[in-house]
Amino acid sequence: MRRGGARLRAVALIGIDGSGKTTQAHRLAEALTAAGHPATYHRNAGGRRWLGRVAHRLGRRDAQRLVGRDGLLAVESVLRWLAIALALLTCLVTGRTAVMDRYAACQYASIRAHGGQRWERLARAGYRVFPAPQVTFLLTVDPAEAYRRIERRGTDHESMRWLTAAATAYRALPEYAGFVVVDANGSPEEVARRIRAHLGEWLPGDPSASPGGTRPPAGGSGRDGPVPAQARP
Repeated sequence: MRRGGARLRAVALIGIDGSGKTTQAHRLAEALTAAGHPATYHRNAGGRRWLGRVAHRLGRRDAQRLVGRDGLLAVESVLRWLAIALALLTCLVTGRTAVMDRYAACQYASIRAHGGQRWERLARAGYRVFPAPQVTFLLTVDPAEAYRRIERRGTDHESMRWLTAAATAYRALPEYAGFVVVDANGSPEEVARRIRAHLGEWLPGDPSASPGGTRPPAGGSGRDGPVPAQARP
């Protein structure tokens, strides 16, 4: 699992809610494992969806109405930090490739979308201890399409205003130039092919994979293979 002598240690998938991060992270972990390179899926959530469910039970509209904007950003930042730390430590011990469903950039984008810029400096100071993934895929999707997907799954709700603000926040991040930007408006199969095409140096041999709809910076390309990967909640 090496590119130029370097092992693929971590790949991150980021983007707004409804962009398909979880689906694609699972698929990628399965493809890597099928190719003989054990990979582990890690869901680095910040707890906002869980807080939202708690808020509804208590008669509040959303998590922000329950704990306030600053409280939400603080809880999110801490929970995501702990999840990423555990994921990296686990893969360091096991030697497996970490497939990250969300990473530090998701927290920075969340802070900006909430208008809590003064929190970003603190978050960056805390998250600076984490190494950057070798490849970070930004899944871009039209906010209206993301909204439809979220409503179809029926497990939570996001407003168009929030989704639009989050999409803008990702594009404004200073890290944006280093992301592999993937058009995620298509079917899961199309998006998976685009992702795998950018991991071809680690996963060669999928002639059907094409990097169309992506902007390639450093490191990337791919391949298929549905063998179950080890997953962590």
